[in-house]
Amino acid sequence: MQNKIIDYFLEITKIPHCSKNTDKLLEFIKEFAINRGYIVEIDKAKNILVKKGKPKLALQAHYDMVCIGKAPEIETYIKDGWMYAKNSSLGADNGIAIAMMMVLIDRNYELEFLFTSDEEIGLIGASNLELILDSKYMLNIDFEDEAEVCIGCAGGIDLLAFGGLEVANRLDFIYEVSVSGLVGGHSGIDIDKDIPNAIKVLGNFLANRDIVLNSFYGGERRNSIPTSAKAIISSTEQLKSDGVINIKSIKSNFDFYNGDKFIKLINSFPHGVDRYNKELNIPDTSINLAIVKMENAKVFIETSARALSLDGLSDICNKNIKLFKEYGFEVEEKDKYPAWKPEINDFSKIVNTSMLNIFGKSEYKAIHAGLECGVISKKYPNIKIASIGPNIRYPHSTREKIEIESIIKTFKVLETVINKIK
Repeated sequence: MQNKIIDYFLEITKIPHCSKNTDKLLEFIKEFAINRGYIVEIDKAKNILVKKGKPKLALQAHYDMVCIGKAPEIETYIKDGWMYAKNSSLGADNGIAIAMMMVLIDRNYELEFLFTSDEEIGLIGASNLELILDSKYMLNIDFEDEAEVCIGCAGGIDLLAFGGLEVANRLDFIYEVSVSGLVGGHSGIDIDKDIPNAIKVLGNFLANRDIVLNSFYGGERRNSIPTSAKAIISSTEQLKSDGVINIKSIKSNFDFYNGDKFIKLINSFPHGVDRYNKELNIPDTSINLAIVKMENAKVFIETSARALSLDGLSDICNKNIKLFKEYGFEVEEKDKYPAWKPEINDFSKIVNTSMLNIFGKSEYKAIHAGLECGVISKKYPNIKIASIGPNIRYPHSTREKIEIESIIKTFKVLETVINKIK
C-alpha cells in the first residue's frame, strides 16, 4: 500500500498541474476512474466527481498546486524519512490526497471522490461547484498535521490596490537592487513564524534614502510569503551589497518616478499577524503583503487577508483599506471566501476515534488558512465535514516536504473511517 500511494504521487508530480493549468491532470483522473468502472461528472469550473454505488461518504481534495521554483518540473528525493523536491515546491499539497484516493478507486470502494479545481488561487472550484453529492459525510484530505482532526478554518479575502507615481529626474547612480532566496512559506499557516517578507526587506533598505524609482517587483503568489523582490533605482549615493541586499550598477536611459510615498506605504504596511486567538492558539486575523508590481508610473499591490470570523475579516480589511487610501491608492476586494465555524459532531467524533486507534492520540483543531470545507459547508449544509492529512511542512515553498510514515498512518485512518461509515 505504501509503495502504491508513493508510486501514484510520483506519477502525479510528472503531470503539470499548476493552478490554471490543470487540464492534463483532469484528463488523467477522468480516464483513471472510468477505466475502473466509476461514473465521472465534470462541471463548468472543472471540478471532478467520481462515484460508484450508493455512497454515504465523500472524500475531497483539490488537484491544482502552487508552483514555486522549477515547478511544474519536479524532481523528488527522500531524506531522513521525508520527501522533498529539488529547487521547487513538491505539490504534496494536495497531490498526496489524490494518490490516496486513486488507491481507494483501485480497491473499488463505493464512495464519492470530489476533486476540486484551482483551490490555490481563491478556492475557485469549490466556490463554483455545481455537482450533486449524495453523501451524508465528507472527509477533506487537505490538512497538514497528523493525529489532528480539523473542524474549522479561517475565511479570507484579497485586497488589490492601485496607484500612480509622479515623474522625477534621474540622479547620480543607477542600480538594480534585489533580495532573493528567502525561505518563503504559506501565507496562512506560516504567517506567525516570523518568516521575512522580501518586499518588506527591500522596502526597509530603500527607506530614508535619496532615491527615485524606475520599477519594483516582488512576490510570487497571493497565498505565499514573498521570497524575492527587485527594484531599479537611481540614487545620489553609491550603494554596496550587504549580504542580504544585492546591488548591481547598471547603465540605462530609463524613466524614473518619485517613490517616496510608495516606499513609506511598503514599510508601514502591517504584514503578519494582526490579532491572536488564545483559545484556539492560532492567529485570529492576519494579512500577507503578497505581490508588488511597479512600472511606468503605475503601482499594483496584491494582499491576502484572513480571519476566523466575518467580523474579524471586516475589521482587518477596513484597517488596510484605510491605510491604502491614506497613501492615495484605490482598493478592490476580490475572491472572498467564508470561514468554517468549528463544530464537534457525530462525524468528527468518528474521525477522531479512528485517529486515536491509529496514532494513539488525537485532538480537534482549527487552522488559520482557507480550506474548501468552509465554502462546501455553505453549499451543502446537510453534509457533515471534517479534515485530516499527513505531516506536510512549508507548503507553497521550495522547502515543502512530506513525512513518509505519516502518509502510511493517515491512509490507515482513512480506511478506518470508510469502514465505520459503510
